[in-house]
Amino acid sequence: MFLLRFIFIFLFSNTSVFAVESIEVQGLFSGKAVVSIDGQRRILSKDKPSPEGVKMISADSKSAVLEVDGNQKRYFLGNKISMAYKKPESVKEQIIADNYGMFKTHGYINKHPVKFLVDTGATSVAMSASKAKELGIPYRLDGVVTKTSTASGVANAWRINLKTISVGKLKQKNVEALVIDGNHPREILLGMTFLERLKVSKEGVMMILEQKK
Repeated sequence: MFLLRFIFIFLFSNTSVFAVESIEVQGLFSGKAVVSIDGQRRILSKDKPSPEGVKMISADSKSAVLEVDGNQKRYFLGNKISMAYKKPESVKEQIIADNYGMFKTHGYINKHPVKFLVDTGATSVAMSASKAKELGIPYRLDGVVTKTSTASGVANAWRINLKTISVGKLKQKNVEALVIDGNHPREILLGMTFLERLKVSKEGVMMILEQKK
């Protein structure tokens, strides 16, 4: 019984159970480093690891090589590095189809509130010239003149880049869009220049827009 207890104590006393979350280098000298480990100030030397198990491999006045949990990395003065891994949150928005099977949602263009019609068949975010004027978008000044096919035929258009488009927590910068001369489309089409950066799926009457990981 005594032997088993001794083996148990020996094994666990030699097992690393440290969980360092952050390290900040506060001072560097030849053969020594002053670091803050999870808020605790420690002076490390080659033969003196910290109570948290951080080892100094080498150090000079410019940088120090530290070993944490078997991994070695070079740190410079003032470096503050988080060691803890935080799994990125899944950012998604759910849109329910209306009585006509259309997926409409509210959002923002350049911080202006708008209403979108989600259209996976549209190659680009698209809006009418009249809507662009309402939003203060200088499409004639900043846009590139082009032509586009509409239900009524070929129409004049301007290809522009919108600063930001957001739908709920989903936000994208520098999104290409099309401004079509006239009053159509009546609603702003949320097309593929926005949707291609997302994972788009449907579950019954619900469309799910999810940030790609």
